[in-house]
Amino acid sequence: MLGEVNGLRRLPIVIGGFEAQAIAVALEKMQPSRPLTHDLMKNFMNAFSVDLHEVIISNLQEGIFYSKLVCSNNDDTIEIDSRTSDAPALAVRFGCPIYTYENILNSAGILLDDPAGKKATKTTTGPTISEHEKGVEDDLKAMSLEDLNQLLQDVLEQEDYIRAIAIRDEINTRRSK
Repeated sequence: MLGEVNGLRRLPIVIGGFEAQAIAVALEKMQPSRPLTHDLMKNFMNAFSVDLHEVIISNLQEGIFYSKLVCSNNDDTIEIDSRTSDAPALAVRFGCPIYTYENILNSAGILLDDPAGKKATKTTTGPTISEHEKGVEDDLKAMSLEDLNQLLQDVLEQEDYIRAIAIRDEINTRRSK
């Protein structure tokens, strides 16, 4: 879900599990034991002095978003076509903005409720914790800190970064108490 800066509109983009995991790993500043594909791409771009300046969600056709990576090297600036699921994973790694056009926000965006009390025409609710996720959360709470640290190492070796985030959060919660 991409959010409008200083606005209430959101642009929901459906992405695959791998891309979601890649975004989560970068946002959480986790260091996988081996580079993920998007890390490899960043390393490759850095090795050849290519900078990613911005991502543009440039088109929407029949429910499919199209994106471009705006890159430069010492000599030139170019736009490279990208899957919209990969573009945010790279943008997070490079710390660059993601832009789109007004017509795309108007056709595919949703409005959230205004925190000041005004109601928007379309609303959405945040994610809820399913019963399964709640059970996993309770299982982590029942484990010792030593077991959590070992489990964290195990899931990192299996490259299950989504589960690693939940374990890391439980460890951090205990350490802050």
